[in-house]
Amino acid sequence: MKRTGLIATKIGNSSIFGTDGSSTQVTVLKVDDCIVSNIKTMEKDGYNAVQIASIETKKKIKKLNKPQRKIFSSLKISPKKILKEFRVDDKNFLDIGASLNVSHFKKDQYIDVTGISIGKGFAGVMKRHNFGGLRASHGVSISHRSHGSTGQNQDPGRVFKGKKMAGRMGSKKVTKQNLKIMEIDETNNLLMVKGSVPGKKNSTLFLNDSVKKS
Repeated sequence: MKRTGLIATKIGNSSIFGTDGSSTQVTVLKVDDCIVSNIKTMEKDGYNAVQIASIETKKKIKKLNKPQRKIFSSLKISPKKILKEFRVDDKNFLDIGASLNVSHFKKDQYIDVTGISIGKGFAGVMKRHNFGGLRASHGVSISHRSHGSTGQNQDPGRVFKGKKMAGRMGSKKVTKQNLKIMEIDETNNLLMVKGSVPGKKNSTLFLNDSVKKS
């Protein structure tokens, strides 16, 4: 059954130590109150989804556009930075105004985390696509880290779309799957997830139940 996810903020990295002294690297995620701001139904909108509002913003309500102003005014809450829709099954609708927190997930559960990866700027093919580079000697001059030939002869006489070449690296939407929740701190609304997640500190992340693991 597909249910709604949560909106979180990446705090940073830490370690959790087991009783045997073993160390597990974790990423700490903070989940502010996620408030259900709207419901999309198959009959009205053509799909089933729950819209979640979260993360406080300093923007005043009069600075918002009219649709957003209407949402926050009807809920009688301060404006939120993020409005995100999560596709759900029709049996997993929630009441508008309901609040979700870290207790939405359980310890040892697997989740998928989606975010924008860290931008690396313009990068060559060795860094961007893990190319091996050209030979270190015997005729190669200066261009040791280049990508070599990119096209063909007169037929087809062009470079195919999608060819791996140098270019901007990172700053793309990335989903990391099957990350295990190691600890949940309900007092401070923190999730500790095993391993790394996309994005830099203070970036916004979207958490969903794992697709590949129940």
